[in-house]
Amino acid sequence: MNAAAFDTPTTVVDTDPLRDSELYFNRELSALDFNFRVLAQAQDPQVPLLERLRYLCISCTNLDEFFEIRAGTLRHAQDLGVPPGPDGLAPATVLAHIHERAADLVRSQYECWNDVLRPALDDAGVRVMHRDGWSEQQTQWLREYFRDEIMPVLSPLGLDPAHPFPKILNKSLNIVVVLKGKDAFGREGHLAIVRAPRSLPRIIQIPEDVSGGKHDFVFLSAVLSAFVDELFPGMQVKGAYQFRVTRNSELIVDEDEVENLALALRDELVGRGYLRAVRLEIAEQCPDDIVRTLLENFDLTENAVYRINGPVNLNRVIQVYDLVQRPDLKFVPFQPRQLSGVEAMFDTIAEGDVLLHHPFDAFTPVLELLKQASEDPNVLAIKQTLYRTGKESPIVDSLVQAARNGKDVTVVVELRARFDEEANLGLADRLQDAGVQVVYGVVGYKTHAKMMLIVRREGRKLRRYVHLGTGNYHSGTARVYTDFGLFTADADIGNDVHLIFQQLSGLAPTIKLKRLLQSPFTLHAGVLKRIDRETRHAKAGKPARIIAKMNALNEPQVVRALYMASQAGVQVDLIVRGACTLRPGLPGISENIRVRSIVGRFLEHHRVYWFANDGDPDLFCSSADWLERNLLRRIETGFPILAPELAQRVYEEALANYLADNCSAWTLQSDGSYVRLTPAPGDAPHSAQLSLLANVGA
Repeated sequence: MNAAAFDTPTTVVDTDPLRDSELYFNRELSALDFNFRVLAQAQDPQVPLLERLRYLCISCTNLDEFFEIRAGTLRHAQDLGVPPGPDGLAPATVLAHIHERAADLVRSQYECWNDVLRPALDDAGVRVMHRDGWSEQQTQWLREYFRDEIMPVLSPLGLDPAHPFPKILNKSLNIVVVLKGKDAFGREGHLAIVRAPRSLPRIIQIPEDVSGGKHDFVFLSAVLSAFVDELFPGMQVKGAYQFRVTRNSELIVDEDEVENLALALRDELVGRGYLRAVRLEIAEQCPDDIVRTLLENFDLTENAVYRINGPVNLNRVIQVYDLVQRPDLKFVPFQPRQLSGVEAMFDTIAEGDVLLHHPFDAFTPVLELLKQASEDPNVLAIKQTLYRTGKESPIVDSLVQAARNGKDVTVVVELRARFDEEANLGLADRLQDAGVQVVYGVVGYKTHAKMMLIVRREGRKLRRYVHLGTGNYHSGTARVYTDFGLFTADADIGNDVHLIFQQLSGLAPTIKLKRLLQSPFTLHAGVLKRIDRETRHAKAGKPARIIAKMNALNEPQVVRALYMASQAGVQVDLIVRGACTLRPGLPGISENIRVRSIVGRFLEHHRVYWFANDGDPDLFCSSADWLERNLLRRIETGFPILAPELAQRVYEEALANYLADNCSAWTLQSDGSYVRLTPAPGDAPHSAQLSLLANVGA
């Protein structure tokens, strides 16, 4: 062979037109746009007023998390020189687009607050008061409150060579103060920083006997700004400007280099609040030279600055929602359906599979099954995955009680559940103290599957009872997230779940499952196989259709397979709540694909995949979105609904029902924009969530 052959690299050009970057939206920008749809709920006069306030706060909190995770990860990728993804956009380009789009969102959020919600709340007798609107009596009460409750815990810091810029905690409220004059030591005043400790309430309610109104509130930031001069006696305050810095909160633990994941994670959590800055929010009237000083301190550039016309911590106004008991300003409460036979869960499940659709069906049966298992002398073992559970979880109480009652209890606790790491470390400690065998899953793969397995002796045989879900074992989110849960005693499903738990707790080889799909092994391939099957049906002239509901979609092979299906004539309907990188409606590519997003009273959370399969439909519920991480880098499950009547119920309630929605649905256009649907002339309005609520008597 000619030696020159080794000197000239061969470049392989990908000529597949379905990999063209123009066919893929950017995931981060698509995720960011979801918050405009949430904000639209706050702007909708048909939504109760305090619920509109809640939606505004959700959009703000979502934006915080977006910067902490997505923008933080992008900056890290930029530093590492990570190449562009399927959309062809380099990290630096995406960050520039993020700043432009996020600035529009922030502007819309504060316009909604200042021009719409705050005046409407005031008219309704719920006043969140401006400083210039305080009466003399209110001002005096707030001054005394400042002196008695706030000033004793403040530690103002003047900036000079002996007092460098202090560490600023992630998302904490701070005031930068411009001073003139000299202090007791003759030091010339210039700038000072006042940090508001987390112990202080961000919303302060003025007593009715002082204010005259039952629901009068002020922001802590307004009180600090109003009375900050009392912290610097003898000096003149020339200006006080609130600011907040957001930091990267994505914990990076090199799991291959640590002997104890829990200890390593604890070490990382200590410094999480002081990781690299990614965003600076500052009062819009703050002078440019002070903004430059802050940017220099936080090692940020101008495209990380967001000037704010209002409180920098606007999401804290959510406290007003909790403090004001005004049913006329909130959604009508409802009582979820209660399962018949909940007092004897093993008998109920033994009679046939049971499906729960939360929040319309109560979460109580899940709690009852575990409680009854913890007390049943015939139950020998309980195995469960826990990703998020919430505080004071009855699930955890039952697991602890089961262990104390002598049952073999194994719990797979995912320590790396984002923002629940500290809670899950404490949860793991509590379970271990009770004698529960705690497993942290598989190094490099988050355990996101939702599974419960109970082994019970019945006569001379052991029987497995299983619960599989699309959502977490969390009583709180089960009241506000849409999710499916399946109870079954099916032997094949029980054995599959048993094998997965063995794999998670031991060093088991690759396993072969009969009913379940599992990532990172068979779920991705199983989805692609079923999309391909629909494609082949369409090419053979048979009816072919795919309907899938999920939270997000970005896995390139799945997107490409869907494009190929569309080209073959498969009708594809995708219900994707958040980020979607697939571009629908392109002639010759995706004209047979439709994408919609539903935003309503409840957070859409269940994942359902349906494939027509030439008249023999294939339906799976799953814990996994069609994201790269879920399909390739996590432990997830997809479980079939085997009982025909239950499969039909899932299809009707979570798919057909949502495709008929013409009130809460937004359709994704080929240019990346979303258009909200309204009933066509002569069509009756249909809201998927409201129709499900009507069935439970709300």
